[in-house]
Amino acid sequence: MSAADFVPEGAGITQLREAAQGCRGCELWENATQTVFSAGPTSARVVLVGEQPGDQEDRQGQPFVGPAGRLLVKAIDEAGIDRAVTYRTNAVKHFRFTQAGAGKRRIHQTPEMRHITACRPWLVEELRLVDPDVIVCLGATATKALLGSAIRVTKDRGALMERETSLGPRQFLVTIHPSAVLRADDRDAAYAGLVADLRVAASVLA
Repeated sequence: MSAADFVPEGAGITQLREAAQGCRGCELWENATQTVFSAGPTSARVVLVGEQPGDQEDRQGQPFVGPAGRLLVKAIDEAGIDRAVTYRTNAVKHFRFTQAGAGKRRIHQTPEMRHITACRPWLVEELRLVDPDVIVCLGATATKALLGSAIRVTKDRGALMERETSLGPRQFLVTIHPSAVLRADDRDAAYAGLVADLRVAASVLA
């Protein structure tokens, strides 16, 4: 089973968001609070794809509202990308975590390839509806979901790549996930690198 069994054919973004709340395409829905779908308009020129919702996103039902999300907003602003032209989503729509017991902190777990594959039909439909000028993959999970495992964030980041999609050729850019900045030994350097990569994406909009 995958999300394909739950994606309504020819749906608009509102219908997609509603349908995603009932997705049972993999087991991650069982422990998550809710499906976290996306934020932003379908007229957006930039799609930012992250990994999965975190603890705060799972609780609030919105993507990129935790610490990494706030850092991403700051980086977008500094890179010169208008927030109004961004659409923000994740490769996986449910929070995957471990928890030692009730009331204990929920610890993020990286989604497996089967979760990425199961959830990909939602992402395909989102990109069909938005049809942006550039798609930014934030981190390894988003990169695998959209570009395959041959593309590596450390090796291929910061360069525009044209790839054939169901919509025709589209521009992609790979960079680190903002959570990687928060974990970095040298946060200032990691943040500067993220902003520099996002400026390359911004150049497509000029």
